[in-house]
Amino acid sequence: MSAVGTPFGQMSVRQIQEGLAAKEFSCQEMTEAALRVIEAEDKEIHAFLELTRTAALAQAQALDQQVSQDGFPGGALAGVPMGYKDNMNLEGTHTTCSSAMLESYVSPYTATCVAKTLEAGAVPLGKLNMDEFAFGSSTETSAFGPTHNPWDLGRVPGGSSGGSAAAVAAGMLPVSLGSDTGGSIRQPASFCGVVGVKPTYGMVSRYGIVAFGSSLDQVGPFARTVEDAALVMNAICGQDPLDCTSQPIQTDFTANLGEGVKGMRIGIVPAFLEAQGLSAEVRQKLEEAAKKLEEAGAHISEVELPNAKAAISAYYVLGPCEAFSNLARFDSVRYGYCDPGHKDLGSQYEASRAKGFGPEARRRIMLGSYLLSAGVYEQYYYPAQQVRTLITQDYTNAFQSVDCLLAPSAPRTAFKFGEIADPAEMYLSDMFTISINIAGNGGMSMPVGVGADTGLPIGVQLICPAFKDENMLRVAAELERIYGSAQVAPSFKAGE
Repeated sequence: MSAVGTPFGQMSVRQIQEGLAAKEFSCQEMTEAALRVIEAEDKEIHAFLELTRTAALAQAQALDQQVSQDGFPGGALAGVPMGYKDNMNLEGTHTTCSSAMLESYVSPYTATCVAKTLEAGAVPLGKLNMDEFAFGSSTETSAFGPTHNPWDLGRVPGGSSGGSAAAVAAGMLPVSLGSDTGGSIRQPASFCGVVGVKPTYGMVSRYGIVAFGSSLDQVGPFARTVEDAALVMNAICGQDPLDCTSQPIQTDFTANLGEGVKGMRIGIVPAFLEAQGLSAEVRQKLEEAAKKLEEAGAHISEVELPNAKAAISAYYVLGPCEAFSNLARFDSVRYGYCDPGHKDLGSQYEASRAKGFGPEARRRIMLGSYLLSAGVYEQYYYPAQQVRTLITQDYTNAFQSVDCLLAPSAPRTAFKFGEIADPAEMYLSDMFTISINIAGNGGMSMPVGVGADTGLPIGVQLICPAFKDENMLRVAAELERIYGSAQVAPSFKAGE
Protein backbone atom coordinates (compact mmCIF):
# COMPACT_ATOMS: atom_id res chain seq x y z
CA MET A 1 0.00 0.00 0.00
CA SER A 2 1.10 3.58 -0.61
CA ALA A 3 1.53 6.16 2.09
CA VAL A 4 -2.06 7.28 1.61
CA GLY A 5 -3.48 3.74 1.69
CA THR A 6 -4.09 3.26 -2.03
CA PRO A 7 -2.84 -0.01 -3.58
CA PHE A 8 -0.01 0.68 -6.00
CA GLY A 9 -1.87 -1.04 -8.83
CA GLN A 10 -4.62 1.57 -8.46
CA MET A 11 -2.23 4.52 -8.80
CA SER A 12 -1.26 6.14 -12.09
CA VAL A 13 2.26 6.00 -13.51
CA ARG A 14 2.80 9.62 -12.53
CA GLN A 15 1.62 9.01 -8.94
CA ILE A 16 3.92 6.03 -8.54
CA GLN A 17 6.93 7.84 -9.93
CA GLU A 18 6.30 10.96 -7.84
CA GLY A 19 6.07 8.80 -4.71
CA LEU A 20 9.28 6.97 -5.53
CA ALA A 21 11.11 10.20 -6.35
CA ALA A 22 9.97 11.78 -3.07
CA LYS A 23 11.03 8.58 -1.23
CA GLU A 24 7.55 8.14 0.24
CA PHE A 25 8.10 4.43 -0.37
CA SER A 26 10.79 2.28 -1.95
CA CYS A 27 10.33 0.31 -5.15
CA GLN A 28 10.94 -2.90 -3.19
CA GLU A 29 8.20 -2.01 -0.70
CA MET A 30 5.86 -1.20 -3.56
CA THR A 31 6.67 -4.43 -5.41
CA GLU A 32 6.18 -6.64 -2.37
CA ALA A 33 2.87 -4.92 -1.59
CA ALA A 34 1.70 -5.25 -5.19
CA LEU A 35 2.51 -8.97 -5.22
CA ARG A 36 0.53 -9.45 -1.99
CA VAL A 37 -2.49 -7.69 -3.50
CA ILE A 38 -2.32 -9.89 -6.60
CA GLU A 39 -2.04 -13.07 -4.55
CA ALA A 40 -5.11 -12.03 -2.55
CA GLU A 41 -7.34 -10.69 -5.31
CA ASP A 42 -6.45 -12.89 -8.25
CA LYS A 43 -8.06 -15.93 -6.64
CA GLU A 44 -11.39 -14.53 -7.86
CA ILE A 45 -10.26 -13.21 -11.24
CA HIS A 46 -7.50 -15.57 -12.47
CA ALA A 47 -5.78 -12.92 -14.56
CA PHE A 48 -2.27 -14.21 -13.83
CA LEU A 49 -0.75 -17.51 -14.94
CA GLU A 50 2.63 -16.89 -13.34
CA LEU A 51 4.07 -14.33 -10.93
CA THR A 52 7.65 -13.27 -11.71
CA ARG A 53 8.60 -12.45 -8.13
CA THR A 54 12.37 -12.90 -8.51
CA ALA A 55 12.63 -10.72 -11.62
CA ALA A 56 10.37 -8.07 -10.08
CA LEU A 57 12.34 -7.79 -6.85
CA ALA A 58 15.64 -7.69 -8.74
CA GLN A 59 14.39 -4.78 -10.87
CA ALA A 60 13.01 -3.03 -7.78
CA GLN A 61 16.25 -3.37 -5.85
CA ALA A 62 18.25 -2.03 -8.79
CA LEU A 63 15.99 1.03 -9.03
CA ASP A 64 16.17 1.66 -5.28
CA GLN A 65 19.95 1.56 -5.45
CA GLN A 66 19.94 4.04 -8.33
CA VAL A 67 17.59 6.36 -6.44
CA SER A 68 19.83 6.30 -3.37
CA GLN A 69 22.97 7.04 -5.40
CA ASP A 70 21.86 9.31 -8.25
CA GLY A 71 18.24 10.23 -7.62
CA PHE A 72 15.17 9.02 -9.49
CA PRO A 73 15.99 7.85 -13.06
CA GLY A 74 14.31 9.25 -16.17
CA GLY A 75 12.86 6.07 -17.67
CA ALA A 76 9.31 6.43 -18.98
CA LEU A 77 8.17 3.47 -16.87
CA ALA A 78 10.72 3.60 -14.05
CA GLY A 79 9.31 1.76 -11.04
CA VAL A 80 5.96 0.97 -12.68
CA PRO A 81 4.47 -2.50 -11.98
CA MET A 82 3.58 -4.25 -15.23
CA GLY A 83 2.22 -7.55 -16.55
CA TYR A 84 2.53 -9.26 -19.93
CA LYS A 85 0.18 -11.37 -21.98
CA ASP A 86 1.44 -14.95 -21.96
CA ASN A 87 2.29 -15.01 -25.66
CA MET A 88 5.23 -12.66 -24.94
CA ASN A 89 8.57 -14.25 -24.18
CA LEU A 90 10.33 -13.19 -20.99
CA GLU A 91 13.54 -15.06 -20.36
CA GLY A 92 13.26 -17.62 -17.57
CA THR A 93 9.45 -17.58 -17.42
CA HIS A 94 6.89 -19.93 -18.87
CA THR A 95 5.36 -18.70 -22.12
CA THR A 96 2.38 -20.97 -22.57
CA CYS A 97 -0.04 -19.01 -24.78
CA SER A 98 -2.59 -20.56 -22.38
CA SER A 99 -2.16 -23.87 -24.20
CA ALA A 100 -1.34 -27.36 -22.98
CA MET A 101 0.93 -27.53 -26.02
CA LEU A 102 3.36 -25.09 -24.35
CA GLU A 103 2.63 -25.78 -20.67
CA SER A 104 6.26 -26.69 -19.94
CA TYR A 105 7.96 -24.23 -22.30
CA VAL A 106 10.41 -21.82 -20.62
CA SER A 107 11.49 -18.77 -22.61
CA PRO A 108 15.19 -18.70 -23.52
CA TYR A 109 14.99 -15.02 -24.54
CA THR A 110 12.90 -11.87 -24.10
CA ALA A 111 10.53 -10.29 -26.64
CA THR A 112 11.61 -6.85 -27.84
CA CYS A 113 8.47 -5.12 -26.55
CA VAL A 114 8.98 -6.64 -23.10
CA ALA A 115 12.68 -5.80 -23.12
CA LYS A 116 11.88 -2.18 -23.98
CA THR A 117 9.56 -1.84 -20.98
CA LEU A 118 12.26 -3.30 -18.74
CA GLU A 119 14.83 -0.90 -20.20
CA ALA A 120 12.38 1.91 -19.41
CA GLY A 121 12.35 0.73 -15.79
CA ALA A 122 9.13 -1.30 -15.56
CA VAL A 123 8.85 -3.88 -12.77
CA PRO A 124 7.68 -7.22 -14.29
CA LEU A 125 5.07 -8.78 -12.00
CA GLY A 126 3.93 -11.67 -14.14
CA LYS A 127 2.39 -13.33 -17.18
CA LEU A 128 -1.30 -12.90 -17.92
CA ASN A 129 -4.04 -15.28 -19.04
CA MET A 130 -5.41 -15.28 -22.59
CA ASP A 131 -7.42 -17.30 -25.07
CA GLU A 132 -5.33 -20.22 -26.28
CA PHE A 133 -2.87 -18.92 -28.90
CA ALA A 134 -5.05 -15.76 -28.97
CA PHE A 135 -7.91 -17.70 -30.61
CA GLY A 136 -11.00 -16.27 -28.97
CA SER A 137 -12.95 -13.26 -27.72
CA SER A 138 -13.67 -14.27 -24.12
CA THR A 139 -10.58 -15.94 -22.56
CA GLU A 140 -12.77 -19.03 -22.20
CA THR A 141 -10.48 -21.09 -24.46
CA SER A 142 -7.51 -20.91 -22.05
CA ALA A 143 -6.30 -24.40 -21.15
CA PHE A 144 -5.74 -23.17 -17.58
CA GLY A 145 -9.21 -21.82 -16.89
CA PRO A 146 -10.98 -18.59 -17.81
CA THR A 147 -10.37 -15.10 -16.48
CA HIS A 148 -13.34 -13.38 -14.82
CA ASN A 149 -14.48 -9.83 -15.47
CA PRO A 150 -13.82 -7.71 -12.32
CA TRP A 151 -17.09 -5.81 -12.89
CA ASP A 152 -19.11 -9.04 -12.72
CA LEU A 153 -17.35 -12.32 -11.96
CA GLY A 154 -20.04 -14.23 -13.83
CA ARG A 155 -19.10 -12.52 -17.08
CA VAL A 156 -16.15 -12.77 -19.46
CA PRO A 157 -13.46 -10.08 -19.62
CA GLY A 158 -13.27 -10.33 -23.40
CA GLY A 159 -10.37 -11.76 -25.33
CA SER A 160 -7.98 -12.78 -26.33
CA SER A 161 -6.10 -10.42 -23.95
CA GLY A 162 -8.62 -10.95 -21.16
CA GLY A 163 -6.06 -11.34 -18.38
CA SER A 164 -4.26 -8.14 -19.38
CA ALA A 165 -7.50 -6.14 -19.31
CA ALA A 166 -8.88 -7.69 -16.11
CA ALA A 167 -5.66 -7.14 -14.12
CA VAL A 168 -5.79 -3.41 -14.87
CA ALA A 169 -9.56 -3.16 -14.30
CA ALA A 170 -9.20 -4.81 -10.88
CA GLY A 171 -6.43 -2.43 -9.85
CA MET A 172 -3.77 -5.12 -9.61
CA LEU A 173 -1.64 -3.30 -12.18
CA PRO A 174 -1.58 0.27 -13.51
CA VAL A 175 -0.58 -0.92 -17.00
CA SER A 176 -0.14 -4.16 -18.93
CA LEU A 177 0.65 -5.36 -22.44
CA GLY A 178 -1.66 -7.30 -24.71
CA SER A 179 -1.71 -8.22 -28.39
CA ASP A 180 -4.39 -7.54 -30.97
CA THR A 181 -4.95 -9.60 -34.14
CA GLY A 182 -8.61 -8.80 -34.75
CA GLY A 183 -9.71 -6.84 -31.68
CA SER A 184 -7.98 -8.63 -28.82
CA ILE A 185 -6.96 -5.41 -27.07
CA ARG A 186 -9.91 -3.16 -27.89
CA GLN A 187 -12.77 -5.60 -27.18
CA PRO A 188 -11.56 -6.65 -23.68
CA ALA A 189 -10.73 -3.01 -22.92
CA SER A 190 -14.37 -2.18 -23.66
CA PHE A 191 -15.70 -5.11 -21.61
CA CYS A 192 -13.50 -4.23 -18.60
CA GLY A 193 -13.83 -0.44 -18.81
CA VAL A 194 -10.17 0.44 -19.38
CA VAL A 195 -8.07 2.13 -22.07
CA GLY A 196 -6.72 -0.29 -24.70
CA VAL A 197 -4.49 0.72 -27.62
CA LYS A 198 -3.68 -1.24 -30.78
CA PRO A 199 -0.94 0.78 -32.49
CA THR A 200 -0.54 1.02 -36.24
CA TYR A 201 0.99 -2.19 -37.61
CA GLY A 202 4.76 -1.78 -37.62
CA MET A 203 4.99 0.66 -34.72
CA VAL A 204 5.86 -2.07 -32.20
CA SER A 205 8.22 -4.98 -32.83
CA ARG A 206 6.62 -8.41 -32.97
CA TYR A 207 9.90 -10.20 -32.28
CA GLY A 208 9.44 -12.62 -29.40
CA ILE A 209 5.63 -12.70 -29.65
CA VAL A 210 4.24 -16.16 -30.40
CA ALA A 211 2.60 -15.45 -33.73
CA PHE A 212 -1.07 -15.96 -34.58
CA GLY A 213 -1.39 -13.92 -37.78
CA SER A 214 1.93 -12.36 -38.71
CA SER A 215 0.42 -9.70 -40.96
CA LEU A 216 -2.27 -8.84 -38.39
CA ASP A 217 -0.69 -9.05 -34.90
CA GLN A 218 0.29 -5.92 -33.00
CA VAL A 219 1.25 -5.32 -29.37
CA GLY A 220 -0.25 -2.50 -27.31
CA PRO A 221 -0.97 -1.28 -23.77
CA PHE A 222 -3.87 -1.44 -21.34
CA ALA A 223 -4.15 1.38 -18.80
CA ARG A 224 -6.67 3.37 -16.80
CA THR A 225 -5.53 6.76 -18.10
CA VAL A 226 -4.69 7.94 -21.60
CA GLU A 227 -1.41 9.42 -20.35
CA ASP A 228 -0.34 6.06 -18.91
CA ALA A 229 -1.13 4.35 -22.23
CA ALA A 230 0.84 7.04 -24.08
CA LEU A 231 3.83 6.55 -21.77
CA VAL A 232 3.84 2.82 -22.52
CA MET A 233 3.62 3.64 -26.22
CA ASN A 234 6.67 5.88 -25.86
CA ALA A 235 8.55 2.95 -24.35
CA ILE A 236 7.61 0.15 -26.76
CA CYS A 237 7.39 1.83 -30.18
CA GLY A 238 10.31 2.01 -32.59
CA GLN A 239 12.30 0.07 -35.14
CA ASP A 240 13.80 -3.30 -34.27
CA PRO A 241 16.40 -4.99 -36.52
CA LEU A 242 14.91 -8.31 -35.45
CA ASP A 243 11.51 -7.44 -37.02
CA CYS A 244 11.67 -6.26 -40.62
CA THR A 245 8.10 -4.92 -40.46
CA SER A 246 8.88 -2.50 -37.62
CA GLN A 247 9.25 1.17 -38.44
CA PRO A 248 11.40 4.03 -37.02
CA ILE A 249 8.92 5.83 -34.72
CA GLN A 250 10.17 8.71 -32.57
CA THR A 251 6.86 10.33 -31.59
CA ASP A 252 6.22 11.54 -28.05
CA PHE A 253 2.66 10.31 -27.63
CA THR A 254 2.09 12.49 -24.58
CA ALA A 255 2.91 15.74 -26.40
CA ASN A 256 -0.58 16.68 -27.67
CA LEU A 257 -2.80 15.18 -24.99
CA GLY A 258 -3.69 18.62 -23.65
CA GLU A 259 -4.56 20.25 -26.96
CA GLY A 260 -8.25 19.34 -27.03
CA VAL A 261 -10.21 18.57 -30.18
CA LYS A 262 -11.15 22.04 -31.38
CA GLY A 263 -10.86 22.04 -35.17
CA MET A 264 -10.31 18.27 -35.44
CA ARG A 265 -12.34 16.40 -38.04
CA ILE A 266 -13.92 13.24 -36.64
CA GLY A 267 -15.78 10.79 -38.82
CA ILE A 268 -18.77 8.55 -38.06
CA VAL A 269 -19.52 5.48 -40.21
CA PRO A 270 -23.35 5.23 -40.58
CA ALA A 271 -23.16 1.53 -41.51
CA PHE A 272 -21.62 0.76 -38.11
CA LEU A 273 -24.53 2.38 -36.32
CA GLU A 274 -27.01 0.30 -38.30
CA ALA A 275 -25.12 -2.98 -37.95
CA GLN A 276 -27.12 -6.01 -36.90
CA GLY A 277 -26.21 -7.01 -33.36
CA LEU A 278 -25.27 -3.54 -32.10
CA SER A 279 -27.02 -3.04 -28.77
CA ALA A 280 -29.09 0.06 -28.10
CA GLU A 281 -26.97 1.09 -25.08
CA VAL A 282 -23.71 0.89 -27.05
CA ARG A 283 -25.20 2.96 -29.86
CA GLN A 284 -26.51 5.51 -27.35
CA LYS A 285 -23.07 5.88 -25.77
CA LEU A 286 -21.41 6.30 -29.17
CA GLU A 287 -23.87 9.00 -30.24
CA GLU A 288 -23.46 10.73 -26.87
CA ALA A 289 -19.66 10.72 -27.23
CA ALA A 290 -19.92 12.18 -30.73
CA LYS A 291 -22.18 14.97 -29.47
CA LYS A 292 -19.83 15.81 -26.60
CA LEU A 293 -16.83 15.93 -28.94
CA GLU A 294 -18.77 18.25 -31.22
CA GLU A 295 -19.56 20.48 -28.25
CA ALA A 296 -15.82 20.51 -27.47
CA GLY A 297 -15.10 21.97 -30.91
CA ALA A 298 -14.64 18.96 -33.18
CA HIS A 299 -16.24 18.80 -36.62
CA ILE A 300 -18.32 15.60 -36.91
CA SER A 301 -19.12 14.22 -40.34
CA GLU A 302 -20.22 10.97 -41.92
CA VAL A 303 -17.79 8.85 -43.93
CA GLU A 304 -18.23 5.63 -45.83
CA LEU A 305 -16.22 2.40 -45.65
CA PRO A 306 -17.92 0.49 -48.48
CA ASN A 307 -16.01 -2.77 -48.03
CA ALA A 308 -15.93 -2.94 -44.22
CA LYS A 309 -18.87 -5.36 -44.28
CA ALA A 310 -16.59 -7.93 -45.93
CA ALA A 311 -13.92 -7.65 -43.22
CA ILE A 312 -15.03 -10.62 -41.11
CA SER A 313 -15.22 -12.89 -44.14
CA ALA A 314 -11.75 -11.85 -45.29
CA TYR A 315 -10.30 -12.09 -41.77
CA TYR A 316 -11.52 -15.66 -41.26
CA VAL A 317 -9.68 -16.65 -44.39
CA LEU A 318 -6.45 -14.71 -43.80
CA GLY A 319 -6.27 -15.38 -40.05
CA PRO A 320 -6.62 -19.18 -40.13
CA CYS A 321 -4.22 -19.43 -43.06
CA GLU A 322 -1.54 -17.55 -41.16
CA ALA A 323 -2.34 -19.46 -37.95
CA PHE A 324 -2.01 -22.80 -39.76
CA SER A 325 1.41 -21.77 -41.02
CA ASN A 326 2.59 -20.39 -37.68
CA LEU A 327 1.37 -23.33 -35.59
CA ALA A 328 3.05 -25.91 -37.83
CA ARG A 329 6.24 -25.44 -35.74
CA PHE A 330 4.61 -27.10 -32.72
CA ASP A 331 5.46 -30.64 -33.82
CA SER A 332 6.32 -32.31 -30.45
CA VAL A 333 9.89 -32.81 -31.66
CA ARG A 334 11.57 -29.42 -31.43
CA TYR A 335 9.26 -28.14 -28.69
CA GLY A 336 5.69 -28.48 -27.55
CA TYR A 337 3.75 -31.24 -25.84
CA CYS A 338 4.98 -34.73 -26.74
CA ASP A 339 2.53 -37.59 -26.26
CA PRO A 340 4.43 -40.58 -24.85
CA GLY A 341 4.49 -44.22 -25.93
CA HIS A 342 4.53 -43.91 -29.72
CA LYS A 343 6.82 -46.03 -31.88
CA ASP A 344 6.72 -43.92 -35.02
CA LEU A 345 6.96 -40.20 -35.70
CA GLY A 346 3.65 -39.95 -37.55
CA SER A 347 1.48 -41.26 -34.72
CA GLN A 348 3.44 -39.25 -32.14
CA TYR A 349 2.96 -36.08 -34.19
CA GLU A 350 -0.78 -36.61 -34.65
CA ALA A 351 -1.49 -37.54 -31.03
CA SER A 352 0.64 -34.71 -29.61
CA ARG A 353 -1.07 -32.05 -31.68
CA ALA A 354 -4.55 -33.54 -31.09
CA LYS A 355 -4.04 -33.48 -27.30
CA GLY A 356 -1.84 -30.39 -27.06
CA PHE A 357 -4.17 -28.04 -28.93
CA GLY A 358 -7.64 -27.16 -27.65
CA PRO A 359 -10.85 -27.27 -29.74
CA GLU A 360 -10.66 -23.69 -31.08
CA ALA A 361 -6.99 -24.05 -32.03
CA ARG A 362 -7.74 -27.32 -33.85
CA ARG A 363 -10.68 -25.68 -35.60
CA ARG A 364 -8.52 -22.86 -36.96
CA ILE A 365 -5.68 -25.19 -37.94
CA MET A 366 -8.05 -27.38 -39.94
CA LEU A 367 -9.70 -24.37 -41.54
CA GLY A 368 -6.33 -22.90 -42.51
CA SER A 369 -5.19 -26.25 -43.90
CA TYR A 370 -8.30 -26.46 -46.05
CA LEU A 371 -8.07 -22.87 -47.28
CA LEU A 372 -4.46 -23.32 -48.36
CA SER A 373 -5.05 -26.64 -50.13
CA ALA A 374 -4.81 -27.04 -53.88
CA GLY A 375 -7.92 -25.88 -55.71
CA VAL A 376 -9.21 -23.95 -52.72
CA TYR A 377 -6.35 -21.48 -52.35
CA GLU A 378 -7.31 -19.58 -55.49
CA GLN A 379 -11.00 -19.62 -54.59
CA TYR A 380 -10.67 -18.05 -51.12
CA TYR A 381 -7.18 -16.82 -50.23
CA TYR A 382 -6.61 -14.66 -53.31
CA PRO A 383 -10.06 -12.98 -53.10
CA ALA A 384 -9.48 -12.34 -49.37
CA GLN A 385 -6.24 -10.55 -50.20
CA GLN A 386 -8.07 -8.51 -52.82
CA VAL A 387 -10.70 -7.55 -50.23
CA ARG A 388 -7.86 -6.56 -47.93
CA THR A 389 -6.61 -4.12 -50.56
CA LEU A 390 -10.09 -2.64 -50.94
CA ILE A 391 -10.55 -2.21 -47.18
CA THR A 392 -7.14 -0.56 -46.88
CA GLN A 393 -8.05 1.83 -49.68
CA ASP A 394 -11.37 2.62 -47.99
CA TYR A 395 -9.52 3.80 -44.89
CA THR A 396 -7.04 5.77 -46.96
CA ASN A 397 -9.93 7.52 -48.70
CA ALA A 398 -11.78 8.19 -45.44
CA PHE A 399 -8.75 9.85 -43.89
CA GLN A 400 -8.56 12.32 -46.74
CA SER A 401 -11.46 14.15 -45.07
CA VAL A 402 -11.14 13.30 -41.35
CA ASP A 403 -8.38 13.06 -38.73
CA CYS A 404 -9.94 10.25 -36.71
CA LEU A 405 -12.92 7.89 -36.82
CA LEU A 406 -15.33 7.19 -33.95
CA ALA A 407 -16.91 3.72 -33.90
CA PRO A 408 -18.12 1.04 -31.48
CA SER A 409 -15.41 -1.10 -29.86
CA ALA A 410 -17.76 -4.05 -29.37
CA PRO A 411 -21.40 -4.62 -30.31
CA ARG A 412 -22.46 -5.18 -26.69
CA THR A 413 -21.25 -5.24 -23.10
CA ALA A 414 -19.60 -8.27 -21.50
CA PHE A 415 -21.60 -11.48 -21.84
CA LYS A 416 -21.97 -14.32 -19.33
CA PHE A 417 -19.77 -17.41 -19.35
CA GLY A 418 -21.20 -20.01 -21.71
CA GLU A 419 -23.71 -17.56 -23.17
CA ILE A 420 -22.18 -17.74 -26.66
CA ALA A 421 -21.53 -21.36 -27.65
CA ASP A 422 -21.61 -20.97 -31.45
CA PRO A 423 -18.08 -20.14 -32.75
CA ALA A 424 -19.52 -18.12 -35.63
CA GLU A 425 -21.52 -15.98 -33.20
CA MET A 426 -18.41 -15.53 -31.03
CA TYR A 427 -16.49 -14.27 -34.07
CA LEU A 428 -19.01 -11.41 -34.38
CA SER A 429 -17.70 -9.98 -31.09
CA ASP A 430 -14.94 -8.42 -33.19
CA MET A 431 -17.19 -7.13 -35.97
CA PHE A 432 -16.10 -3.50 -35.49
CA THR A 433 -12.41 -4.11 -34.80
CA ILE A 434 -11.27 -6.59 -37.44
CA SER A 435 -11.16 -4.22 -40.42
CA ILE A 436 -8.30 -2.11 -39.06
CA ASN A 437 -6.14 -5.16 -38.41
CA ILE A 438 -6.66 -5.98 -42.06
CA ALA A 439 -5.79 -2.40 -43.09
CA GLY A 440 -3.07 -1.94 -40.46
CA ASN A 441 -4.34 1.35 -39.01
CA GLY A 442 -4.13 2.20 -35.33
CA GLY A 443 -7.18 1.92 -33.09
CA MET A 444 -8.03 2.12 -29.42
CA SER A 445 -10.94 1.66 -27.04
CA MET A 446 -11.79 4.47 -24.63
CA PRO A 447 -14.25 3.93 -21.75
CA VAL A 448 -17.27 6.25 -21.75
CA GLY A 449 -19.15 5.06 -18.71
CA VAL A 450 -21.59 2.19 -18.23
CA GLY A 451 -24.60 1.05 -20.19
CA ALA A 452 -28.07 2.22 -19.22
CA ASP A 453 -29.45 -1.32 -19.42
CA THR A 454 -26.66 -3.51 -18.05
CA GLY A 455 -24.66 -1.15 -15.84
CA LEU A 456 -21.50 -2.62 -17.39
CA PRO A 457 -18.61 -0.72 -19.00
CA ILE A 458 -18.81 0.48 -22.61
CA GLY A 459 -15.93 1.69 -24.73
CA VAL A 460 -15.92 3.63 -27.98
CA GLN A 461 -13.32 2.93 -30.62
CA LEU A 462 -11.07 5.62 -32.08
CA ILE A 463 -9.34 4.85 -35.38
CA CYS A 464 -6.48 6.88 -36.84
CA PRO A 465 -4.58 7.17 -40.12
CA ALA A 466 -1.57 4.87 -40.34
CA PHE A 467 1.29 6.15 -38.14
CA LYS A 468 -0.81 9.04 -36.85
CA ASP A 469 -1.65 7.35 -33.54
CA GLU A 470 -1.25 10.66 -31.74
CA ASN A 471 -4.55 11.72 -33.38
CA MET A 472 -6.62 9.08 -31.58
CA LEU A 473 -4.78 9.61 -28.29
CA ARG A 474 -5.59 13.32 -28.49
CA VAL A 475 -9.29 12.58 -28.98
CA ALA A 476 -9.16 9.98 -26.21
CA ALA A 477 -7.67 12.56 -23.85
CA GLU A 478 -10.63 14.85 -24.55
CA LEU A 479 -13.08 12.03 -23.85
CA GLU A 480 -11.21 11.38 -20.61
CA ARG A 481 -11.70 15.02 -19.61
CA ILE A 482 -15.41 14.65 -20.33
CA TYR A 483 -16.05 11.22 -18.78
CA GLY A 484 -13.18 10.94 -16.30
CA SER A 485 -10.42 8.37 -16.29
CA ALA A 486 -11.20 4.67 -16.16
CA GLN A 487 -12.28 3.47 -12.75
CA VAL A 488 -11.18 0.39 -10.88
CA ALA A 489 -14.06 -2.10 -10.86
CA PRO A 490 -16.25 -1.20 -7.86
CA SER A 491 -15.70 -4.45 -5.94
CA PHE A 492 -11.93 -4.01 -6.09
CA LYS A 493 -11.58 -0.33 -5.16
CA ALA A 494 -9.14 0.47 -2.35
CA GLY A 495 -10.62 -0.08 1.08
CA GLU A 496 -13.65 -2.04 -0.13
